[in-house]
Amino acid sequence: MRYGYWMPVFGGWLRNVEDENMRADWDYVKNLAQRSEDLGYDLSLIAELNLNDIKGEEAPSLDAWSTAAALAAVTKKIELMVAVRPTFHSPALLAKQAANIDHISGGRLSLNVVSSWWQDEAKKYGVHFEQHDDRYARTAEWLHVVDNLWKQDHFSFEGKFYKVTDSILQPKPVSRPRPFIYAGGESEAAKNMIAAQCDGYVMHGDEPEAIGRRIQDLSQRREKLGLPPMKFGVAAYSIVRNTDAEVKKELERITNVQGSAAGYKNYQQWLAGTQLENQVSLQDYSVSNRGLRSGLTGTPDQVAERIAAFEAVGVDLFLLQCSPQLEEMERFSEAVIQVLA
Repeated sequence: MRYGYWMPVFGGWLRNVEDENMRADWDYVKNLAQRSEDLGYDLSLIAELNLNDIKGEEAPSLDAWSTAAALAAVTKKIELMVAVRPTFHSPALLAKQAANIDHISGGRLSLNVVSSWWQDEAKKYGVHFEQHDDRYARTAEWLHVVDNLWKQDHFSFEGKFYKVTDSILQPKPVSRPRPFIYAGGESEAAKNMIAAQCDGYVMHGDEPEAIGRRIQDLSQRREKLGLPPMKFGVAAYSIVRNTDAEVKKELERITNVQGSAAGYKNYQQWLAGTQLENQVSLQDYSVSNRGLRSGLTGTPDQVAERIAAFEAVGVDLFLLQCSPQLEEMERFSEAVIQVLA
């Protein structure tokens, strides 16, 4: 099992706590990334949104790609999984940027390809917003261009969304045959695209049984295409305490979300802009990505048992959220990662 974590580029994960003691600034994320390597974490996911969907649109949020480039230069071991939304990036230019960051990091860059969901953000940044399945059609073309530019020169392509002519990209990425590409999604359009063009499938939090069914589904789609097995990751919000009473107290603290919270309007847009297999409760969304459904909340032994259940159904990677992040990551490392290593 590999343990990753969401970099807190929004200054936290809780919609009902204004100040989580984890600032959305360079000093905090740099220190967190460097400390995480000592704690045994394998990966950091750097989300990409130009507005803050957790603390509200007026709150600060860090740019994903410039943050990733800076972190690549000041870390040594962790994989940097950087979110990218094709509607916000030319595929040829992004392929060039990503190859350069892959060199800075010594081959530690990976992509998390995300089809945009936030219509207001797109309007405010002057970006065209497409309907759901159209976004995945664009993403498929985008990935085709990026993948080929990483692997060959004098590449030409003309599709519905993108056109490049005799394009050259040097230097190629360090990673071979290319940087690892993750993506997530629960619609048929998403799953078909991911099975055909990506290397890893990342999922919102859920029970091990439900995650196991999704892994089986994607694995079967992949096998029908004659492609090698994928890697599978799942989001989880972690709470590790010594007693059940302490766990319950912390759960009550983080799930007290009110409709007046600054991020509630963005919650409504997220629901409108996605196609999910299950209904999402306001409590689920209180920590984003349905992280509490994964159930990594309990005593160290209970959490270890839950991790074993996910591993049994084929999960390779956890993408953890917690708050306050540094303190909780230290706690999780000591109680779980170092014990299970």
